[in-house]
Amino acid sequence: MNRRGTLTVDGSERGGAMKNWRYIGTHAVVAAVFIFLLQRYALSATLESSLLWALTFGGCAAGLAYAQSNR
Repeated sequence: MNRRGTLTVDGSERGGAMKNWRYIGTHAVVAAVFIFLLQRYALSATLESSLLWALTFGGCAAGLAYAQSNR
């Protein structure tokens, strides 16, 4: 399996960097939205606290996705 991108007919690769950044961004946004909704509505936290946790978890999720995409 090729993790860097798709192979073309001549054997060169393309699209690897864009796929990684899209994966990292998606992972960060989904984690941030999840923790925001959990904090705000399930745990009845304040808006400021929910946003802070969302930013923190989004950053951590981006870091984990970046580490996984470079393995």
